[in-house]
Amino acid sequence: MIPTEILAPFSGAIVGLVLGLVGGGGSILAVPLLIYVVGIGSTHMALGTSAMAVALTAIANLVPHWRAGKIKWPCAAVFSVTGIIGAFAGSSIAKIVEGDSLLLLFGLLMLIVGLAMLFGQNGEGDPEIRLTSKTASALLPRLIPAGFGVGALSGFFGIGGGFLIVPGLIFATGMPLSFAIGTSLVAVAAFGATTAANYAISGLVDWPIAGMFIAGGAVGGVAGAMIGKLLGKNRHALRYVFAGVVMVVGLWIVWQGLAAAGML
Repeated sequence: MIPTEILAPFSGAIVGLVLGLVGGGGSILAVPLLIYVVGIGSTHMALGTSAMAVALTAIANLVPHWRAGKIKWPCAAVFSVTGIIGAFAGSSIAKIVEGDSLLLLFGLLMLIVGLAMLFGQNGEGDPEIRLTSKTASALLPRLIPAGFGVGALSGFFGIGGGFLIVPGLIFATGMPLSFAIGTSLVAVAAFGATTAANYAISGLVDWPIAGMFIAGGAVGGVAGAMIGKLLGKNRHALRYVFAGVVMVVGLWIVWQGLAAAGML
């Protein structure tokens, strides 16, 4: 039997590699890997541990986007603050949902993520958009509910939610995709940390596994970025392959969940 000390960093490396190659959406694999590869028996423990790993990974990836000037900080602040409230509410509800039901819903979410990756956002938008006293009346009515809603979903499923945050920011502000990706990392870190803290209060974060998973993710992320540069434009084709993998895994989880519920 392969020890956890190998399986946890290996699983983290897979997530990091995928993130380095295809970008947002890669962390959706964290929960299935923690349950079916690492062997965490509790769905709730896997969600809490995944949220911690996602939060720390987002913080690490935030720096290069910050240096490149691709973060709209005022927009990020409003979206994140309202989303933190949503993430706490969502994760609180998830903790009282039965584990098998939660995993079944997670499988359905994976199907949605896969479809969203197939029909991604384009790069158009207004790079000069700013949240100021003059634009607040137009931006805040969209930023606040979008932040809360995305935060609630992120907290409920224990994921970063970048695949939801990016289109949410574009919808609320009209900023270009490149800015939305950088800005989304602030919210991913905030939502993940909130969710992880809520689970940690209930003892539902496996800290040693989270540490090993994150360490593996860092190595995989560097490898993914290097491979991505070598592949150049061809790396975009990998996004469609990965979307297919996500949907297949999602279907398998849904099938398992329905079978466990005696519906098949």
